[in-house]
Amino acid sequence: MHLQRRHFLGNAGLGFGSLALGSILRSDGFGAESLGGLDGNPHFAPKAKRVIYLLQNGAPSHVDLFDHKPMLRKMHGRQIPDEIAGGKRFSTMTGGQKARPCLSEITEFKQHGESGATVCSFLPQTAAIADKLCFIKSMHGSNSRHGGALLELHTGSDTFIRPSMGSWINYGLGSENDNLPAYVAIPDPRGTPQSSVNCWGAGFLPAAFQGTAFNAAEPINNLARPETISRTTDEATRAFLRRMNQRHLRRYPGESELAARIASHELAARMQMSVPEVSDISSEPPHVLRSYGADDSQNPLKAAFARNCILARRLVEQGVRFVQLFNGAYQTGGEGVSNWDGHKVLKEQYAKHGPVLDQPVAALLADMKQRGLLEQTLVVWCTEFGRMPTFQVGASGRDHNPDGFTAWLAGAGVKRGHTHGATDDFSYKAVEDVATVHDFHATILHLLGLEHERLTFYHNGLERRLTDVAGDVIEGILA
Repeated sequence: MHLQRRHFLGNAGLGFGSLALGSILRSDGFGAESLGGLDGNPHFAPKAKRVIYLLQNGAPSHVDLFDHKPMLRKMHGRQIPDEIAGGKRFSTMTGGQKARPCLSEITEFKQHGESGATVCSFLPQTAAIADKLCFIKSMHGSNSRHGGALLELHTGSDTFIRPSMGSWINYGLGSENDNLPAYVAIPDPRGTPQSSVNCWGAGFLPAAFQGTAFNAAEPINNLARPETISRTTDEATRAFLRRMNQRHLRRYPGESELAARIASHELAARMQMSVPEVSDISSEPPHVLRSYGADDSQNPLKAAFARNCILARRLVEQGVRFVQLFNGAYQTGGEGVSNWDGHKVLKEQYAKHGPVLDQPVAALLADMKQRGLLEQTLVVWCTEFGRMPTFQVGASGRDHNPDGFTAWLAGAGVKRGHTHGATDDFSYKAVEDVATVHDFHATILHLLGLEHERLTFYHNGLERRLTDVAGDVIEGILA
């Protein structure tokens, strides 16, 4: 039986829409394995049922947002000590620099709440909820290029196309909703991230487990019924096809590919009603739109991102398992315009990016708490890497730094008002309770009731997993 299952999993890469199909198949008696997935049960009791994975594209500087280091102000303009950065890796942009003068934070830092967490003045509303957040200030990645680092953060690999974390989660747990995709990616209003669909792709998993991409401004393409076909005719046609398909299945029991294709068509039909409904942000009360900044006529980019945040809340409210929410897109229109990639004029860029991010995300957490959603939802704030504590030559920005950066989590299963780990005195490298990306992924899976070493898929002769051959749960952040 083991060999038969391996053979099936190796050939189950069908072009279905999402793992919401697994739920439909289970309700029709086919079971999750009809799609090559697991049985939909966690390995142990989960703390979280759903995840909103908030990705800041372009790598905002941890040095200037959260990781306050007085030493940088003291050493501003002076060469960073060799014992800190001497002989260390740098990106190709600054690898040839001999002078590496320290650059102090570009704005004011203050301590906030009972936890005393340090947050910059660019994010005042985030600062106001600091006691709800669990900071990891010792993140460590393996790649200093945006594309590779984004792949690592989403798939666990910075060099190969692998299944995204959302795909792994849906492979293991399935869907809670028959009418919506189990895994939704919400691109930024400015476009998709640098690694594009690979950030929510299924890799070598069956295509059923990939994310479905749409946002508040651009719904799913080709979903609406053509105007030339009446609803009655459409429903009658679907009913006829269902009868024919079920008859065929009775003649050929166990034909999983047909079962999954039937489910994909039925999901698409259900989504014709459910997706427009869940995407209709105009149905939100004015005070909710105002709290997120979705009605901000002075900052249309902020308003558009705010609507995406509301969409994320509406999706998890309807039982969508994994929502990937992007802030920032692939670099277009000049350096630092469409994302956080600040090499040249950091302060001016962040003065624009900060307001776009700050109010909508703070309002998202407050809104979810008020609705009772935060108790069962894990909200993750992360980015592909951090920034250097030094000047980039000829500019007032910072180069890429995967050796130390910050992420935060909030909601189900994590401590509140807590800071885990630390970088050195210059915010260059994680030195205390270092958390790798594999550790980060293992922890998110753990909070969903999944043991990362047991969530595997046989591919090319190996039992593959999201965390490869590494990863430990970050016990210090668990509530």
